[in-house]
Amino acid sequence: MSEATTRAAVLEIILEALENLNQELDEGQRVEIGPTTPLFGPDAQLDSLSLVSVIVDVETALTLKWNAPISLTDDRAMSREISPFDDVGTLSDYVMELLAEVVPA
Repeated sequence: MSEATTRAAVLEIILEALENLNQELDEGQRVEIGPTTPLFGPDAQLDSLSLVSVIVDVETALTLKWNAPISLTDDRAMSREISPFDDVGTLSDYVMELLAEVVPA
């Protein structure tokens, strides 16, 4: 799988996790979904429980798709200067970094 194909698949997984979240929320609480959707921080529409739900959905989908257990909330993620959970784009970048370590090219 090429990097572009992998990146598209990762983005799709993250956006699908946000769609799943929106299905659980009342209409007035739903988040706008796109590549720049803030996930964490002052601009985020997600509360901490919603963010955890999205992360678990993403981890599960990644593990199923690539048959490799992937943890997004390890010490490395938490110690970064720029959080991988700032927005959908930073999370996609972080997932790509982790996949490069566990999935053969």
